[in-house]
Amino acid sequence: MSKVDGPETTRVTDKGQTTIPKPLREEHGIEPGDEVVWIEDEDGIRVARADRTEGRGMLADEEMSREEREEAADALVGGLQEARENEWAVE
Repeated sequence: MSKVDGPETTRVTDKGQTTIPKPLREEHGIEPGDEVVWIEDEDGIRVARADRTEGRGMLADEEMSREEREEAADALVGGLQEARENEWAVE
């Protein structure tokens, strides 16, 4: 249950923007740069914080340690750099 007392009201600007009230941002861990999703259902419109783990596991196994992920990323970057160098190599 929310710790915020009562409904919060904000105004929509000419650009269609609105501000998420600070108590709600704090309660739900919404920070600058975070994405929110707008969900339309039979009761109207709901706003929810977008799932921050949406892309997890796509490039690296979720069970990999931080060190293993960094090594894999370094290897990937190294491979890309090598491919670029070979592409531009003059023979």
